[in-house]
Amino acid sequence: MAVEIKVVTTKKDVKKFMEFADILYRDEPKYIPPIFSDEMKSADPKYNLNLEYCDSILLLAYRDGKIVGRLRGVVNRKYNDKNGLKHLRFNHFDVIDDIEVSKALFTRLIEWGKEHGMTEINGPIGFNDLDKQGLLIEGFDLEGMFITYYNFPYHMEHLKQMGFEKDVDWVEYRVHVPTEINPRITKISDRLLERSNFSIKKITNKRELKPYLYKIFDIYNEAFAPLHGVVELTKGQIDQYVNQYLPIINLDFLSVIVDKSDNVVAFGLLGPSLNEPMRKIRGKLFPFGFITLLRSLKRTKVLDMYLVAVKPDMQGLGLNSILMNDITNNAIRNKILYAETGPELEDNDKITSFWKNYDAEQVRRRRCYIKKI
Repeated sequence: MAVEIKVVTTKKDVKKFMEFADILYRDEPKYIPPIFSDEMKSADPKYNLNLEYCDSILLLAYRDGKIVGRLRGVVNRKYNDKNGLKHLRFNHFDVIDDIEVSKALFTRLIEWGKEHGMTEINGPIGFNDLDKQGLLIEGFDLEGMFITYYNFPYHMEHLKQMGFEKDVDWVEYRVHVPTEINPRITKISDRLLERSNFSIKKITNKRELKPYLYKIFDIYNEAFAPLHGVVELTKGQIDQYVNQYLPIINLDFLSVIVDKSDNVVAFGLLGPSLNEPMRKIRGKLFPFGFITLLRSLKRTKVLDMYLVAVKPDMQGLGLNSILMNDITNNAIRNKILYAETGPELEDNDKITSFWKNYDAEQVRRRRCYIKKI
């Protein structure tokens, strides 16, 4: 039977769109469900402030009345204008193993993109760099991460058959935590601090944390600006992320370096892995899922590395070493076994080369594809 493509226009169909991945990967233990309420909010302009400067479309593929695939398209006008591009982004690419389904979805999406004047399509990539991005192409033997997409190997074969080529790759590392604090590294870190105007800020409560989160996102905007797909966060978005992160941050896994004026110059934000609780609650926080989530966070032995950044004009001063020493020592005290990085651009040598100093191995690779339309 022919594949029918439907543009999502109702809340009921948004729900079907967001639920499809859970159905497709239901029997795959390596798939980690996202928080369902957050997925729903991503389609609502009231909550998703990216939609102030982005156009978006949700597509569902049907065969014999049954959903067999989904695809989201995004035109990020702010990013395109900044970089002189006409890129149509795609994400939420989940289909059964049938190339005709993928072709039908992308044919409809490309039509929509051309209507908006786009000349290239690339992805998977979200509204901004804090969204999930990259199709998994290596590391299928490991469970995914809460902060990344999961997909089957055939998804990349479908893209190849449709003429997509590599745009950029991201890599992910597993960094093992040593069993003991290394006094030599700590001594070097302390010496660097003594010779500089910097210090490690000890934040002891959430009320004290809030203003520093704003400073952290200012550093994010500055440090991440040159990277692929990054768009500067607006004040409204920063307000939203501060309120979103504030309740769940574990202060043991936040490291902040400040100068003499208490300005943030570097930070590392990690969090307990959400894999185990998200599998248990299938991404549903309510009515009781949040209780399981909070309990599990106290027992985890694995960390997810969310964001690590140094103010651009302060790079090369040893702040990375100070930051990672503080993070490592906190992980040791909390009996953490290892941390997993989020996707890092493979050519970002400032980050990827740093893991050579640790017991670390590359465990996954993700790809952003591109094609002229």
